[in-house]
Order: sequence, then C-alpha cells, then structure tokens
Amino acid sequence: MKMLIGGQKRESLDGKVINIFNPANGELIDTVPDSSSNDLDLLLEHSLKGKKIWGGTPLHERSKILLNFIDKVSLHIDELAELLCKETGKNIKEARLEVGLVPVIFRRFLEAANHMYGITLPDSQPGGEKDVIFTRREALGTILCIIPFNFPASTYAYKVAPALATGNSVIVKPPSDNPLTLIRLTELLIECGIPGDALQITTGSGSVVGKYLVASPHIDGVSLTGSTAVGIETAKQAAANLHHVFLELGGNDAMIVYGDGDIGLAVQEATMARTTNCGQICIATKRFIVQNSVKDEFIKQLVTKLKSLKIGDPMDSSCDMGCLINEAAAVKVKEQVDHTLNQGAKCVLGGNIINKAFFEPTVLDNVSADMDIARDMEVFGPVFPVIGFDTLEEAVEIHNASVYGLNGGIITKDTSKAMKTAYQLECGTVVLNGNGRYRHPDIAFGGYKMSGIGREGVSSTLEELTQVKTIVMKGILA
Repeated sequence: MKMLIGGQKRESLDGKVINIFNPANGELIDTVPDSSSNDLDLLLEHSLKGKKIWGGTPLHERSKILLNFIDKVSLHIDELAELLCKETGKNIKEARLEVGLVPVIFRRFLEAANHMYGITLPDSQPGGEKDVIFTRREALGTILCIIPFNFPASTYAYKVAPALATGNSVIVKPPSDNPLTLIRLTELLIECGIPGDALQITTGSGSVVGKYLVASPHIDGVSLTGSTAVGIETAKQAAANLHHVFLELGGNDAMIVYGDGDIGLAVQEATMARTTNCGQICIATKRFIVQNSVKDEFIKQLVTKLKSLKIGDPMDSSCDMGCLINEAAAVKVKEQVDHTLNQGAKCVLGGNIINKAFFEPTVLDNVSADMDIARDMEVFGPVFPVIGFDTLEEAVEIHNASVYGLNGGIITKDTSKAMKTAYQLECGTVVLNGNGRYRHPDIAFGGYKMSGIGREGVSSTLEELTQVKTIVMKGILA
C-alpha cells in the first residue's frame, strides 16, 4: 500500500519502505513507504490548500460526502476486519466489532455537527442596546491525527470523523506496525469525495514522522492517542507553535471488587476487560483491587475461567484470544511480570510467552499496594495483578495512588457504597457493576492526571476541534 498525498498514491521519494508483518505467524503482508522529510514537506504543502478547500465547503456538501462514506464502508466490513486481524493479531471477532463501529461513529459525529449552533448575546451592557452580537464556530485548520496500534480503526473514526465534519483538513499518522487498515479507510473516504488535499495519510516511524509534523507551523492541532511519555514529548514540541493539543494517553485502570459484590460477575468483567485485544487497551482493567474477604474465591474462579479460554490463530473465530502486536511486546510483558515476581508477588497462572507474540493469561497474587504494577507500571498484556484491601478508604487510596486516571470499575450490590466510592476516584469515567473498559461514542472520554489532556467523544470533540468567532454588528438596530 502507498501513502496518500494530495489525493495521489505515493512511494517515499527516497524509495525506502517498511515491512508489515502478521504478528501471529511472522508472514510478510505488505510494505509501505518510509516517509522522508521531503515527503512530509510536500504533504504539508497540500494540507495548506486542503484546509481552505474543505473549510470553505458548505456543511451540507460535507455531510453528503461523509454519508456516502458511511454507506460505502459498511459494505467493506469483512475486508477491513480481515486486514485488521492480520496486521494486528487481534481476534477476528473483535476486529469485526471494531470495524463495525467506524460507520456508527462517523454517523454520530456528523449528526452532531449538523446541530452545532451559535449564540446571540443579550443586550445586557449599557450602551449596547443597538448592537447585535452573535457567534459561529469555525474549523481550527489542519489537524494531525496520530493513531495507536491497538484500536486503529475505531480511533481513526473518533479523530477523523469530527475533524472532517467540522471542516478541518486532516493528516493521519498511522501506527508503524499496522497502518494498512487506515490506508484503506482513507482510500474509501477519498473515493467518496473528500478532496485529496484535505485528507492525507503518511507512513513511517513516529519518532521521525510524528516529530517532524508536530513541529511544523503549518498544522493547527494535534490529536494523539498513545503513551504518556510520547504525549509529554508531543506537548513540548507543539508548544513552540501553540498548537491545540488533545492527548489520550496511558492508564493503569483498576476495578474495585467489594465483598458483597457478585463474584461471578466480577470474574466475567475482569476476563472481558483484560483478554480483549490481549489486554492491549489503555482502558483495560490493569489492577484488581479485591476485598480480602473474597480475594481467594475471586482468584479461584478467575483462574478457572482463564483456563477455559482458547488461544490461537486470530483468524480462527473459535479462538478467544490472539496475540500481541509483536514479539517485542510479549518480551516486555514477560519482563514486567518477572519484575513483579521479584518484588514479592506470586504467579498462580501463566507468566510466560507461549510462542513469539503470544502471551498466556497470567494471574498474580500477593500483589502489595507499593509494587510498581499496583501504581504506575502499565502492562499491555493479559496480566491480572490482584491487590487485597479491607476498607473502602483503603480501596480508594490504592486506586488513586497511580499517576494515571482513565477509567475505573466498581463491583458491589450496595448502591450507596458504589456512589461514595465513585465520587472519590480520580479518573474520567467510573463504571458501576462493571469494569472500566467502557467507551460510548457520546461520552466525554479522557482521563485525569497523567492520562491526558482534553476529551474525545460526540459530546465534546466537535467543540475542541473548532474555535468560536464573535461577530459584533455595532449600532445595527439604530
């Protein structure tokens, strides 16, 4: 596959390429260009044209094009899901669900964009009785969308849909390991009528391509989903040009299980939260804070449940789990598990790489609140560290000890206790009677503390990707 610059499929000007492999079997799937600075300069030149063209396109025309895409992409779900499965190692069932969200998310943002209203200010200031003051929302300009490897298709939709709907031009920087699905989505959008200057996609390493584009004065906003370390560096670079920055970053989300909760439900929610996409999710529950009175029973049932899962070929729909994004990711998870064991935890299930990028579900007991995994060490893999507690206050303290604060979950039958706990948790979303791995298109998704800046969702993104212009008709009523 090729980059799309100015509506044209392009190789890198220096001819360099990146190999894209299937992490499940090591098979070479395709190659993509490895962008040079000259490629990026050309892309930025086109984006300057694109933001004028697309920003000047009436909303009803933009809507027609995006509605065409919504219809068209719905016909390509199987093709896109298979591509996503092969390049990511994501289970095919999960890939179909993710790709199926793309038209849903686009439609929700488009509907909201068609109902963005300005306001008229009242004549509350003495001397302004003859003036009419009103506002309108205008696009920021060019938005750089930096997409992660774990949920590339849905994240693409959450970033690109609102940007295009509000008249921004878009530059997409896909993940280096698995850019193919996003290239195909971009091709479909352009086929439906998005000007080639207004939507472009460039491939290459984040450390080169991402940094170059973020540092450019020719973009107006950066929407990034990635690690906290990358987010901090991005914010520093963007500050030089005062770019608008929206960062959805790391997490070490926790689920609190009280003794009066439904343990069967807790195990079901824990399994779903941590094995989906092999645990490679920013809002996957990564800490299990369980009341000591039920901790042993929770672990017993969790181990039984995890042993029943089928791990194998991601393309096999009978499998429950596929593999991690690459072998290096599996090695890192193994190192983090071993580090936790060295700190005093006990492994009661798993703990090892099965084969290359495949990692077995792992349950760790005797995890204390002062261990790295219980605080700030984010593990992107199917690892279940269980931390015991006795009181509500202790559970909240353990939860809030992390520098992260994305989502949280609470399992209890006591509504008062659930609400009291929820109000004290330092995170962006709290799910009662469930895990925190929950995202609805409309909610303002994002986190506290080191988990990011800004919110992403139908209820908030459109405002963040536009700016308010106030128009004063002075003395018009005289």
